[in-house]
Amino acid sequence: GLNPSAVVLVATIRALKYNGGVKKEDLKVENLHALKKGFVNLEKHIENIRKFGVPVIVAINHFDTDTHEEVEYIKSRCGAMDVEVAFSQVFAKGGAGGVELAEKLVHMINTKPSKFSTLYDVNWPIKKKIETIAHEIYGASSVTYAPAADKAIKKIEEMELDKLPIC
Repeated sequence: GLNPSAVVLVATIRALKYNGGVKKEDLKVENLHALKKGFVNLEKHIENIRKFGVPVIVAINHFDTDTHEEVEYIKSRCGAMDVEVAFSQVFAKGGAGGVELAEKLVHMINTKPSKFSTLYDVNWPIKKKIETIAHEIYGASSVTYAPAADKAIKKIEEMELDKLPIC
């Protein structure tokens, strides 16, 4: 089957600050405290991607309002996690604004082979697959199924489609 060679995780400093509690109208103002709080969200995505054995590069869609200190913070935190980071300016500069990301991605693919694996065996029962994803990706301790979900699962099993991957 098809397996990913890498994952490009795209974020913006603005979005990370927003995740850290900054109001939309204040996103263009430097706020390292909020950036640090919001980085936890990016960190969780990186952690989840790594569970699949695929190398990850963080692509930051760079805006002119991103400050030097904010950029350095992202570089430092990603570096501490052994994650490559590239700053993309495709919107402002066209294709030239994506060269750094493209070059780093190609280098990563050539030097860090993917060891892709799923979180579960496709032959597992549907509920076991769902519960594995809920626990591993979302940190859930349990899953509660609505009657409609139980009915849908039963129908999928009756149609013998229960061995397909789910996400």
